[in-house]
Amino acid sequence: MPIKKLIVAATVAALAACSTTSPDVVQRGDAQRMSQVQDATILSIRPVTVDGSQSGAGAVTGGVIGAVAGSSVGGRREGQIVGVLGAVAGAVIGNAVERNATREEAVEILLQLRNGERRSVVQAKAGETLLPGDAVVLVTTGGKTRVTRAPAPAPAR
Repeated sequence: MPIKKLIVAATVAALAACSTTSPDVVQRGDAQRMSQVQDATILSIRPVTVDGSQSGAGAVTGGVIGAVAGSSVGGRREGQIVGVLGAVAGAVIGNAVERNATREEAVEILLQLRNGERRSVVQAKAGETLLPGDAVVLVTTGGKTRVTRAPAPAPAR
């Protein structure tokens, strides 16, 4: 029974390791915090891939599953040997699965600030389509910046 609990714990840890760079997802700790906002214009956008994470949760999960599966092979001695080999193979496979599962398609946005400086921001593809020449705002909270379309100017009264 303790093996099942270990597998469940490792699976929960693997799922907790998943994260996103999406500008449409705000972290709980960033809610209700004052953010710095800068106006900019998009110069160019190019697709990039954000490499997946390797928190170790995938390796742990794979190792546990490989050990359990391998230990059930043959007699006691063979089961121990195959269990160790299964743990190693499972850890390698689990690490690769975690890395591929947490990889995401993103964009690198080259921006021109109003003061003439240029900046680059990499973020996941958002729900809105941004194009070169678009007026945008850079919203920086807790050291992380996201790019979003600038709101339309308010009508004069």
